[in-house]
Amino acid sequence: MTIEETEEFIGSFIPMVKDVKDVDILLGVPYTSLSRASGLLKNTDIILGAQNIYYEEKGAYTGEISAGMLLSAGCSCVIIGHSERRQYFKETDEIVNRKIQTARKNGLEVILCIGESLAEREEFRTFEVLDRQLSGSLKDLSLDEITIAYEPIWAIGTGNTATPEQANESHEFIRNWLNKNKEGADAVRIQYGGSVTPDTVDSLMSQPEVDGALVGGASLKPDSFAKIVAGAEKK
Repeated sequence: MTIEETEEFIGSFIPMVKDVKDVDILLGVPYTSLSRASGLLKNTDIILGAQNIYYEEKGAYTGEISAGMLLSAGCSCVIIGHSERRQYFKETDEIVNRKIQTARKNGLEVILCIGESLAEREEFRTFEVLDRQLSGSLKDLSLDEITIAYEPIWAIGTGNTATPEQANESHEFIRNWLNKNKEGADAVRIQYGGSVTPDTVDSLMSQPEVDGALVGGASLKPDSFAKIVAGAEKK
């Protein structure tokens, strides 16, 4: 969204969720809208997040965004490893790991995205992919202030939502992996992302291992996103 579109969205969205309790709401807006969004969200409980970060804190990296820039703009959280960053910008698990380290060092909470492609699922390699991404992305890191977002690539923007059972199965694998390899795994929030809509949120949130949603296209309209938030509140 542009700055003007962000202003319009937030102005409509805040009244729609003002009575929501027991749900953390985060808006991950484009870099250019961060500062303005921070001002608009100042007297609310809505968290402001960025969609990406660079792993170096300073230097000649024209066009990149540092942790200090995000903090200055009012951010408290950042999405790292989104499937589009991995797919189109060739971000590896090593790069994702370095970004998480930088974000946590600077006090930013992290939403770490992982997930398999359609080909990998059809080849029954989902758990292999998740194991590799978790191992690489979380190498030498604690789970403090890190949320995991499982986003099967084949379900993003396609209208093909994973069934609640498929989502829960992958979330259960992630939880077991965290318990086996890290301390504090039970406190980690595991979100589902992939064509989440007001029509699918209830069934997804009914699953025991689904703790929230990373919403894409359906979050671009205030009323649609507000309905998803309401669906999350029911859990």
